Amino acid sequence: MPPKADDFRKRLREWLKRAEDEGKTHEDINAGELHRDVGDYPGPDHRMPECCRVMRDEMRDGDRIIEEPPKGAGASLTVRYELPR
Repeated sequence: MPPKADDFRKRLREWLKRAEDEGKTHEDINAGELHRDVGDYPGPDHRMPECCRVMRDEMRDGDRIIEEPPKGAGASLTVRYELPR
């Protein structure tokens, strides 16, 4: 079963919590890495647009996109999330 938005959201928050617990001031998250960790990427049933949407939805003031694919949703999307959340 392909991952859903909640799967991406849960894993993203886990990664951010871990980075925060390690005392980091920010964490750079890449869509390709996040999707591979959640599963089904690369593959014919990937959900990269959904993964990227979740990453953007989770952005807060101070967070910024540090790499963006030409069409906006792709494996190269990388967001710098400021910590603590």
